[in-house]
Amino acid sequence: MRRKKAAAAWTKDLEQRLRAGGSPAIARSNQRFFTEAVRCYGWRTADLRRFARQAQRELLAEGGLPLLLAVADRLFAGKVTEEKNLAVLLLENRTHTFGEAEFRRFERWLPRITNWSEHDALVYYLIGPLIAVERRRVARAFVWARSRNQWHRRAAAVSLIQATRRRLYFREIVRLSDKLLADQNEMVQKGLGWLLRETAKADAARTVPYLMRIRGRTPRLVLRTACETLPAATRRRVLKSARGLQ
Repeated sequence: MRRKKAAAAWTKDLEQRLRAGGSPAIARSNQRFFTEAVRCYGWRTADLRRFARQAQRELLAEGGLPLLLAVADRLFAGKVTEEKNLAVLLLENRTHTFGEAEFRRFERWLPRITNWSEHDALVYYLIGPLIAVERRRVARAFVWARSRNQWHRRAAAVSLIQATRRRLYFREIVRLSDKLLADQNEMVQKGLGWLLRETAKADAARTVPYLMRIRGRTPRLVLRTACETLPAATRRRVLKSARGLQ
């Protein structure tokens, strides 16, 4: 009988396959999407998704969900962006089976984030769905909003996008947005703008009055992003006389 591999051995094997399948040319090209230096092997997203599906099948056949989670945990502790993105891809279609233990596990991954790609993969695809199905978890977003870490503060906004697309938690989103409006960090502003844009798409009747109320104290980037999908006339009305946006 073949001896089963432990999580550490599986992680090493997947990292080796990631390294072998990468492209230095794509790695150099991908750097243009980041302001900071990013370590990556050079995978196209579609190829990485296909690799993740195959790896998920292998891991589930070998050790089920416990092995899948253990390997993903080790991968998200890696130093290369594709390792962390692979960790998320291994799990993103399993969130309906996850509960509080997994939510706490994913929250512990937040300090490991080094760039927006790793952040959005983790927060949008794993943390967001778990907040959307359990209202009390929204409280964690308010904790992250007070962090000195930019990725925690961005997570506060991005973690509620899945919920707002389901027309959930509008009052909490308004309260959180009020707390983040003064943030000068561009990554946080982009995250907040993304949240408000999706909220406006899902519930313009309540979101537009809120945007009108805050337009005089909202950073340009946030307000313009929030208005992107609104009808032209509504967008002009929100932006009119807003701080420096005419």
